[in-house]
Amino acid sequence: QVQLVESGGGLVQPGGSLKLSCAASGSLFRLSVMGWYRQAPGKQRELVATNSFSNTNYADSVKGRFTISRDNAKNTVYLQMNSLKPEDTAVYYCNYRLGSVASWGQGTQVTVSS
Repeated sequence: QVQLVESGGGLVQPGGSLKLSCAASGSLFRLSVMGWYRQAPGKQRELVATNSFSNTNYADSVKGRFTISRDNAKNTVYLQMNSLKPEDTAVYYCNYRLGSVASWGQGTQVTVSS
């Protein structure tokens, strides 16, 4: 089981920025597909962005504002969030996938409000 530890959430004003981090255990991180998902109150969990060694994808709602990146030497994936909007308010979850193995982080709250 891969353990994921997220950090970096918080309260930010509209138009502001936050950077989330997710540190993973294990030795195969560089081969994994890492993703960020979010879940707002009363809504289903949705994809924000994914990253593998060959591909990066973003939800249309965050394209041009969010950037997913990874440091394989640190077993860490990041989500840089710029131009934040109130509708970005949610619990953000990190996800690890490699073959049949999948793990979720505990989630970190992001609140965008003035």
